[in-house]
Amino acid sequence: MQAYIIDFVNLLLRWLHVIAAIAWIGESIYFVMLDNSLRSPKAAEDREKGVFGEMWSVHGGGFYHNQKYATAPAKLPNDLHWSFWKAYTTWLSGFALFVILYMVNPGFYLVNPNSPWQWAANMTGWQANLLALAFLLGGWVVYNELCKRISPNMDRDGLLSIAVAVMMIVVAYLSTQMFTGRAAFLLTGAVMATAMSANVFFWIIPGQRRMVKAMKAGDAPNPLDGKRGKQRSVHNTYFTLPVVLLMVSNHYSFIYSHELAWVVMVLFIFAGALIRQFFVLMHAGKTQPAYPAVGVGLILLAFWVAAPSALSPSGNEGVDGPPDQAQITALIEQHCVQCHARNPEHAGFSAPPAGFAFENWDEILGQKTQIQQVVASRYMPLGNMTNMSDEERDIIAAWE
Repeated sequence: MQAYIIDFVNLLLRWLHVIAAIAWIGESIYFVMLDNSLRSPKAAEDREKGVFGEMWSVHGGGFYHNQKYATAPAKLPNDLHWSFWKAYTTWLSGFALFVILYMVNPGFYLVNPNSPWQWAANMTGWQANLLALAFLLGGWVVYNELCKRISPNMDRDGLLSIAVAVMMIVVAYLSTQMFTGRAAFLLTGAVMATAMSANVFFWIIPGQRRMVKAMKAGDAPNPLDGKRGKQRSVHNTYFTLPVVLLMVSNHYSFIYSHELAWVVMVLFIFAGALIRQFFVLMHAGKTQPAYPAVGVGLILLAFWVAAPSALSPSGNEGVDGPPDQAQITALIEQHCVQCHARNPEHAGFSAPPAGFAFENWDEILGQKTQIQQVVASRYMPLGNMTNMSDEERDIIAAWE
């Protein structure tokens, strides 16, 4: 019953997380599009009122006229629209999911027994949990300090962008060395998502509140608040597509089980940022296909790096011919059925993972390709909790 309750809470949290993320990202993309699609106002009275740009659009059977003021309008309305709860809800629900799915059973989902660093391979569950939390907090602190130290007045944002890109390469590498591949991709995405939410909480919204307060008091707002909010919003824009990909990557073991998983991750992060740049420029009336072309090139490079041929075990030299049904069944029973059964023995599951039960030969044979792939990639058994040997992996690979 406890496992069922956890699964049901997981379902509800995941639903909330996806809905909040769609709302947040959708609104973010809309405002970036709006900001880059503005044109100089045609009416003289609008220009006199301080209107910086406007955009006419049609949607849902009606026409919309959006205007952006370069300075405060003569009178600010009391019902200003604020965008922040979607960001906070996305992060809070995502963190709750991480606790339920990973931190409840860290020895299984976080500890990487194959880490090249002995201290990481030998971590206890609570140590892995603390390290994961420190990883998230440290990622935000480093990113925030880079912004404050490199471009505090928003006059060196190009250099800052390079520094943040280098930071993400380091984060990708460290995460794959310290945690399991699945957790590493998620935590790298969570570092970016944490920075996005923290940007909203610590910089964007407080700066906007100070600006509104000054305007209502008849004072000139501090221009740095607007510039700083813009800087962090721009970063959030380019984090968006990589974060979405990293968050859905846990469904695809061939990506994060590769020995060069951190390279694959970096390629996807940069590809997402470049593709996002194409749309940002397109809304500003500039079509530059080089950005998506390079982005697609990076995705193809990731495809090549993670190709199945690179995931094969050391070879089948030690296997004397293809294994028979009895050998395969014995290995599945020894290493897989604890979880992949209708009534799993493992406490973390109330049903077979991904719906795959391997309790008879027909069920095993029906998932032959998937079994060989996840065993070759070392994704399964998860964390190698059942100590599958390389020789046993070779037997699975030789299965015909």
